[in-house]
Amino acid sequence: MSENTPSSVADIRARRQALQAEEDAISFVRRLAQGRLDLVRDEQRRRTQGTDLPTASLEERLAEVFGQQHGGGSARPPRETNVPADHHLVKELDQVCEHYSFEMMDTLDDKSLEELGGSLEMFEKTCSQMRHEMFDQIDALTAELVKKVRESGAGSVVKDS
Repeated sequence: MSENTPSSVADIRARRQALQAEEDAISFVRRLAQGRLDLVRDEQRRRTQGTDLPTASLEERLAEVFGQQHGGGSARPPRETNVPADHHLVKELDQVCEHYSFEMMDTLDDKSLEELGGSLEMFEKTCSQMRHEMFDQIDALTAELVKKVRESGAGSVVKDS
């Protein structure tokens, strides 16, 4: 075990809980990016098909995208996630959207719309990679917790909680 690895069961649990909270935040922001990317792709499809501009506001369109059921999600119920507006990933996503004029995407030329979509896709992939790294760290802490419980018996879990 390295010097940076928590040593008590309580320390391991606290570190794992902190990582789970950060993973929840990353997951939430990633879903925001996916929703915005869905809107960009819908706008690209609309242009390709030559259909009229949507009459719903951007907020209504976002609500519609987030209200859709997508298969393949986690079987576990979601934990409550409260991500502050000043979270670094929320700020970064907002900067990407502001830079590429996301709120006015229906006025963007095709090249700018493609750049917006590419930036959102890259942001989403970065968030996804961060989540995988978090999962690896959480799994390592879980393995360490299991090891400690096996070495010291179940009584240590109660004493060290």
